[in-house]
Amino acid sequence: MFFFLSKVLLFLISPFFWLVIGVIVLFRTKRERLKRRLKIAIPVFFFFFTNTVILLEFMRSWEIPGTKLTQVTHHKVAVVLGGMFEYDSQMERLSIRRGGDRIIQTLSLYKAGKIDRILISGDNGHLSDRGLHEARQTKALLISWGVPDSVILADTISKNTHENAQYTAEILKKNKLDKDVLLVTSGIHMRRAMACFEKQNIHVTPFSTDLYTGKRRGYHWDQYIIPNPYNFIIWNELLKEFVGYVTYDFAGYI
Repeated sequence: MFFFLSKVLLFLISPFFWLVIGVIVLFRTKRERLKRRLKIAIPVFFFFFTNTVILLEFMRSWEIPGTKLTQVTHHKVAVVLGGMFEYDSQMERLSIRRGGDRIIQTLSLYKAGKIDRILISGDNGHLSDRGLHEARQTKALLISWGVPDSVILADTISKNTHENAQYTAEILKKNKLDKDVLLVTSGIHMRRAMACFEKQNIHVTPFSTDLYTGKRRGYHWDQYIIPNPYNFIIWNELLKEFVGYVTYDFAGYI
């Protein structure tokens, strides 16, 4: 039920959804006082959620910073969380998403001798079957790229971050790999993921990927003043993590 509700109600935290609601109310309400307030609130709301500088400053306060490959010490295993691919049913192959940086960086870690084993965690996060079975399919992909089958472990059951930690912990303990774990996931997702693993008594070292931010180096002039509608999508991901962290805390998952 928790998984179902988390997917169905996700739209309620979308800034774009509330912007649309505000515009609809503006044109339908007969209350003049409300109209005046909305005529001010809607442009301010639009500017706030499309402004790149504002978004990146909020993102910087949430993301777990990345680590250069050369600074990574040796680990027995890297746990790679799903959320990297979609499945193209017509082409019958995986289609990479932004989160696909997770598997690219993991492969780089393996080739550099920084990790001995790879554990891929996650089936899919969809409510319906869309052909994606990420851990199993990603394992097959890595094998086709030349990574030995004996190197790869897979959690083919989990559907969310709580289950990632729960089922992965069982696999790590069974294979006596639970004391030296490198956790690979998106920087925006790392905070919640680490908390879930700590709840399972698995101490992890973070290796953040597909980062939106880094050290502050200043912004270009257009980022201050030109709205970027794509930022609505990124805000969705950030707010999903905010709300997800609070919800997981309330549910006892972290």
